[in-house]
Amino acid sequence: MLSSTCFLKFLTVVLFLPCLAWSLSSDDYEEEEGEEGEKTPPPELGFCDYDHCRHLQVPCKELQGLNGSACLCPGTSSPSQPPDPPRLGEVRIWPEEGRAAVHWCAPASPVDEYWLELWEGGDPGRTGPRVLFNNTVRRAELEGLKPGRTYILCVVASNDAGASPVPEGGGEDFDADGTPLFGPCRHLSVPLRLRTLGAAYRKEGH
Repeated sequence: MLSSTCFLKFLTVVLFLPCLAWSLSSDDYEEEEGEEGEKTPPPELGFCDYDHCRHLQVPCKELQGLNGSACLCPGTSSPSQPPDPPRLGEVRIWPEEGRAAVHWCAPASPVDEYWLELWEGGDPGRTGPRVLFNNTVRRAELEGLKPGRTYILCVVASNDAGASPVPEGGGEDFDADGTPLFGPCRHLSVPLRLRTLGAAYRKEGH
C-alpha cells in the first residue's frame, strides 16, 4: 500500500492536471479571440471629389486611385450609347461687346468632347464654325452676337457612339409653372446697345 505521503502527492497531481489543462485552453481561447478582435475592418469607400458642373473637372475614372486613394464615381450610362444631353446653366450676355459666357453641367454619361450650336432666330443653320471642347471643359464664350437679335443656343456632348440629342426648335426654357428646365438649349435675346437705344430715342423726336 502507498504511504500517506505518496498518496497525498498522487492526489495533488490528479487534482492539479485538469485545472492546468483548463487554464491553458482558456488562455489560448482568449488569445485567439484577442487576435480576431484586433483585425482592422476594410475602410469604407467615399465618393470621389467630382462635380458635374465644375470647370476643368478631371474625369471621375481618372480620380479613382489617384495618389493611392480609392473612391466611388457616380453611375453613368454605357459608353456604347450616345451621351445624355448636358444641362445648360448660366448664360451671361455683354451686348456692347457682342459676346456671351456660357456654363453647362456634364451628363451622367461617358463624354469625349463638347461643342456649342448657335442658330439665329428660327434658322437651323449654324452661326459660325463648330468649336470643340475636351471633356473637362464646362465654360466657354460666344462671340459675334448681334444686338437686338434672338438666338437658340444648345450644348452638345459626344463620344464614339454618337452625339447627345438636341430638341427641335431648342425645346422649352420653362415648364408650365415658370420653373427653368435646364435642358441642353436656351433661347437668347441680345439687348440693343445703349447707343442704339439713344439714337432711336432722338430719331422719334423726343
